[in-house]
Amino acid sequence: MKKQILLALLIMAGSCRIFAQHRNNHNRAATVVSRSDTTKKPTPASKTTIKPFDKVITSEAVSKKGLFTVHEVDDHYYFEIPDSLLGRKFLAVTRYTKTPGNAPKYGGELANEQTLYWEKGADKNLLLRVSLLLNASKDTTEAIYKAVETSNVSPIVASFDIKAYSKDKKGCVIDVTNFFKTDNEVVSIPSMEKRNMKLGALAADRSFIQRIKTFPINTEITTVKTYNFQGGTPTAGSGPGRQPIPAGLLTGAVTFEMNTSFLLLPKVPMQKRYYDKRVGYFYDSYTAYNDNSEGVKTRDYIVRWRLQPKPEDMEKYKRGELVEPEKPIVYYIDPATPKKWVPYLIAGITDWQKAFEQAGFKNAILAKPWPVGDTNMSMEDARYSVLRYFASPVSNAYGPNVHDPRTGEILESHIGWYHNVMKLVHDWYMVQAGAIDPRARKMEFDDSLMGQLIRFVSSHEIGHTLGLRHNFGSSSTVPVEKLRDKKWLDAHGHTPSIMDYARFNYVAQPEDHIDEKGIFPRIGDYDKWAIEWGYKLYPDIANAEAEQKMLLKSTTARLKGNPRLWFGHEPSFFSTEPVDPRSQSEDLGDDPVKASNYGIMNLQRVMRSLPEWTKEDDDFQDNLKRMWNAVLTEYRMFMGHVANYIGSRYINNKTDMEAGPVFVPVSRERQKEAVAYYTKQVFQTPKWLVPPVMVSRIGIEPIDEIKKIDETAILNCTNSRVLYNIVSISQFSSDPYTLPEYMKDLEEGIWGELDTHRTIDIYRRNLQKIYIDNLSAIVKPPATGAGSRPVASRKSPAEQSDVVSYIRMDLIHLKERIQKALPLMRDQMTRYHLMDILSRIDKATKDKEGD
Repeated sequence: MKKQILLALLIMAGSCRIFAQHRNNHNRAATVVSRSDTTKKPTPASKTTIKPFDKVITSEAVSKKGLFTVHEVDDHYYFEIPDSLLGRKFLAVTRYTKTPGNAPKYGGELANEQTLYWEKGADKNLLLRVSLLLNASKDTTEAIYKAVETSNVSPIVASFDIKAYSKDKKGCVIDVTNFFKTDNEVVSIPSMEKRNMKLGALAADRSFIQRIKTFPINTEITTVKTYNFQGGTPTAGSGPGRQPIPAGLLTGAVTFEMNTSFLLLPKVPMQKRYYDKRVGYFYDSYTAYNDNSEGVKTRDYIVRWRLQPKPEDMEKYKRGELVEPEKPIVYYIDPATPKKWVPYLIAGITDWQKAFEQAGFKNAILAKPWPVGDTNMSMEDARYSVLRYFASPVSNAYGPNVHDPRTGEILESHIGWYHNVMKLVHDWYMVQAGAIDPRARKMEFDDSLMGQLIRFVSSHEIGHTLGLRHNFGSSSTVPVEKLRDKKWLDAHGHTPSIMDYARFNYVAQPEDHIDEKGIFPRIGDYDKWAIEWGYKLYPDIANAEAEQKMLLKSTTARLKGNPRLWFGHEPSFFSTEPVDPRSQSEDLGDDPVKASNYGIMNLQRVMRSLPEWTKEDDDFQDNLKRMWNAVLTEYRMFMGHVANYIGSRYINNKTDMEAGPVFVPVSRERQKEAVAYYTKQVFQTPKWLVPPVMVSRIGIEPIDEIKKIDETAILNCTNSRVLYNIVSISQFSSDPYTLPEYMKDLEEGIWGELDTHRTIDIYRRNLQKIYIDNLSAIVKPPATGAGSRPVASRKSPAEQSDVVSYIRMDLIHLKERIQKALPLMRDQMTRYHLMDILSRIDKATKDKEGD
């Protein structure tokens, strides 16, 4: 899902879709501009000659009425634009319908999205503008409204000569042939994507309009576009997006089929619902101006479908009776989907029914197979929401949406479902549930199990298309011991939200006898409440501002009454804001140490059984290697879950009306437990991860693999940011975990042999070298450009803080310990190692060689 969030942000940046209100521009062509030179000059004659309608749209024309009436005459396409649509906003949604083999894009995926409107030009032409909805002044009577308007001119992206006026003189006819045949940015592949795919100039002789269909609120244009290939050499890795498109390498040309939907936005915009950071919705923003404010204010409003009762049912709805919406949310299943998975995908969609009932609606969300053979429907038509099935080796699925940028109203969604997502969920389930579910102990799951896994992923992705973000904090509200309680799990599930990345219950032990109900995620308390918060209507509240005031109060009360409704923000690649350690991907429970210890007990069981579980007659240990890597990945995630509590603080989003602190340091006790976990599960060499059978069957190098784990572990525990945070947070903690205490605890786990005088084996020797080198890089950062990536940057926050001072002295004290222990060490290699460590410390702590 992180890839999906990044792609959505890039598309938004490329298309400049940021949101506000704009007035109609019907009469700008008639605006008079005064000039200092009042001498009359002859008006140049227009080069455009407007012909009678029947001279342009002849009797041979093939015409179709719809949003834009479309006329086809002698290989030319004409749009008849009624005056009533001038100034009306509509979306131009461009999707790939067919793509080259092994391209990074698939048929059904979004290529471009723009907000557009038509405007009469001054020279017998029709202008097409992109609506850059950045700033807004709501009240047109205010003085500042004029300033906002003059500072937000919408770019003109195309100009069309008016060929004729419509028969009733209430519209104009334009030729759109070249606009769609050429490579106009607003209805084609964005520049960034073309660069990524190494596409050159459009080959005009091999690009054409395939067909145009028009319907009451949308017009659909299907084009074939061929690009010259700019070449390229393969990059590291494999798969779509990593290698040049094969068609381009072999032929020098790449051809795409694309569909652009011109979708009219509602004439009466839906009422906005303003965003509350305590509830996880995607949201849009604009900068609001008004005469009475001292400055500007950013207004955020959520993305959601427009659900409202039928007019005759409104009074029932107000009384709290369940009613059917006037227009339900309908998803269609791509006919390319293997038939055996269709029922599970549909079930994953309709599982959300129970959540919408909490918002007052029954039968609010439906799923249907695509009506094959209905020529009036197209999967590229922006009126229809479709789960698209991609024949792809990518192991993923994603759930975007197309929405009205003025209000956040979702208009349609195309869920992307890659065939190889089944491999992903298989590996998750074998690793996380193999110890407690016998069905997970083979490389090909039974259809019933795989179907339930597909259902879970389907529900999660649908949640995104309903407007919901990830709630990575949800699982942290569950006490770890409850994850082993069958009765409790049957009633509540192992996480309150399917929008969490809680995956499967890896805490439950075999003796707990937990079944599927307590292993799988399902729509929970948070999901139902989030849908209620976003979709419940308040017909008697006057406007969005009054609604916001009411919701702020009710949300505060609900969260106070039920901690399971807590929303934890997912980490963002684009934000420098601190992250609450309770909001982590793939974690479970309220105690990361306890949960991870249980998880490791199960991983050890899985590791012992992998040679048997992965056997297939025609396999050459590929299965074993793949699943061994999956176990290592899970183990590394446990390391991260625990480490993120060191030097961290909790973030409790509160309004100004709520009492109590927003930022709360993680307790000293919890941080000490994290270090103890590392001492037990990481620093004491986890040789169970590299058993002899893996050495002999898949050829792993135990020393190298353990070294990679140690490098990650030491970086987790001693990177400059963590050390700086420990110093910083200890300053306002009532029970601080100071840097000296932290380093003492860390050293006890890494340097214990100095007190016992035991032999230091090769795994621990490597660990200790990594530790010294990381601390040395903080005290004396390597010069940039030296050919290797420095562990600690010269610009790190620790460099000009007490961290450097303390770490320098800590290394000196460690040197003294080593010098004291060295004569008592009997193993020769241990002695050599410690002598080398002394040399490394000297290099880090002395200003010059020989000091």
